Amino acid sequence: MFDLREIYIFKHLNDEQIKRLQSISYIKDYKKGEFLFYEGEKPKYLYILLDGTVRVYKTDLKGNEITLHYFHPINMIAEVANFEGLPYPASAEFETNGKVFAIDFDRFKNEFLKDPEIAFNVIKSLTFKIRILNEIIVQNVMMDAVSRVAKFIYEHEDLFKNLKHNKIASLLNITPETFSRILKKFKEQGIIEKREKDVFINREKLKRYL
Repeated sequence: MFDLREIYIFKHLNDEQIKRLQSISYIKDYKKGEFLFYEGEKPKYLYILLDGTVRVYKTDLKGNEITLHYFHPINMIAEVANFEGLPYPASAEFETNGKVFAIDFDRFKNEFLKDPEIAFNVIKSLTFKIRILNEIIVQNVMMDAVSRVAKFIYEHEDLFKNLKHNKIASLLNITPETFSRILKKFKEQGIIEKREKDVFINREKLKRYL
């Protein structure tokens, strides 16, 4: 049985509060490729990712998917839509098998948000989402393609090594061909080096492009 106190916003709750929280929530497993929610859907539950990786993306008028962020445990996902009472502005799809803790938001709001520690941690999560939005704006307005790729590799080396290149290109809003050309350039400069089954990143050289 999953201990809800492992979720950072609930670590201070007593046994009675934990039982109450369990009564208004459930834990669900998801398979790779399944959707947590769709763009335009009305939110009902507050979702907390316990396991796996979730990609949040929008679809433009031409049907292209624009990746906004990859979420990893333990993280609230799209809680802004809950608090604003608005439809989800993007879709959320599992990139891997995963697990989610889903809480009936209306009951949670009425029964738990009066707790100062929970409210403070929710505010911190919302602040994190603002930082994500700011990074998206900076990335797409002020940075060229080479700088975007360099920043992504420098800050998310694990994702660079594990995600498919077309997924990363989508996240950075560049074409797969452009991404491949930039990687070729980095390899020629000794920034990226394949060593047996692993990839070595020269972070000092990479910093020149940040």
